Amino acid sequence: MSETTAPNPIALPSRRTRPQRLGRIEQGIAGIRPGAWLTALVLLVMPVFADDFFQYQIFGWTFVFGTIGMSFMFLAGYGGMVSLAQMTTAGLSGYLVAILGSSAYADISLGWPWWAFVPVAILAATVFGTLVGIIAIRTQGIYMIMITLAIAAAFYYFCNQNLEVFNGQRGFNSVLPPQVLGVDWHRPTPFYYLSLGVAAAAFGLTRFLSRSTFCLAVKGVRDDPRRMASLGFSVPLLRILAFAYASFIAAVAGILVVWFNGQISPGTASVNAAIDILVIAVVGGLGHPIGPYIGALVFILLRTFAIDLFHLLGFTSLRFNLLVGVGFLAIVAFSPDGVIGLWQRWRGSILRPRR
Repeated sequence: MSETTAPNPIALPSRRTRPQRLGRIEQGIAGIRPGAWLTALVLLVMPVFADDFFQYQIFGWTFVFGTIGMSFMFLAGYGGMVSLAQMTTAGLSGYLVAILGSSAYADISLGWPWWAFVPVAILAATVFGTLVGIIAIRTQGIYMIMITLAIAAAFYYFCNQNLEVFNGQRGFNSVLPPQVLGVDWHRPTPFYYLSLGVAAAAFGLTRFLSRSTFCLAVKGVRDDPRRMASLGFSVPLLRILAFAYASFIAAVAGILVVWFNGQISPGTASVNAAIDILVIAVVGGLGHPIGPYIGALVFILLRTFAIDLFHLLGFTSLRFNLLVGVGFLAIVAFSPDGVIGLWQRWRGSILRPRR
């Protein structure tokens, strides 16, 4: 008699696949720390006890700059690729909103509806950022920094000198968000929730990708590209995909930049703005998606209240950047991993058992 073999259980579809996935989701939700839930609750009810200034000028800018800084963090922290063109990508997205939508310059702006120019602006800026990545990944280290910095400078001067499309140095004024569902999204509270929603979506997506196979492969390319290539991975493709995702995040945030200001000019995407994104990401920390938002909050608070502090001390307000620079140097000197690194060291010292 011939022996009968049992069927291979791997080849059969498992009926417990969906419950197992739901179980993993429930475990992920249950694994969120109480501090994260408390922070989310505070942000949701912030307009109840915060005035328009803090909603708009402090936290609105924090969410917008933090999202752009997170696109920088994804490339530099996970991929080991320092790109100074992330603000350029955001600036292009903002310019396309002004050009394709409505502004004070009706002879240049095309007047498209928001549901048409928003996806076009995001797509075009994402493609632009991906092309920047295709060029930049041919180099590494300081050479990648210089190439992306040169692209940022070239974009600034191109917008500054082009009158027919980018309206030169004047840029575009009266670029306001559309009134969707009867809500004026330019008002402080609606814009606060709009920027908070975008920041939460970008953070959640980046947090999810950070645990995915794709991000693990990107980290592997960062640590040892030769070994990853020997394992069959396409190193250039992984780097290009990382640039594409980071460009998409920056493009979405770029729309909020022009809606926040109500205008856009070459200075929005200048080299100084690119350096600001670098400072925000490094101050917050490049090891976690929450880092750029913390760095953005620190940067905005210093930039906003340093002027008042210098007035009290009798100095000219033009020197407030000195305090911003000193704060940046102090944080980096004590913790190369930024504020996140300081928090982890402090938390480790608290939780470390005493002997």
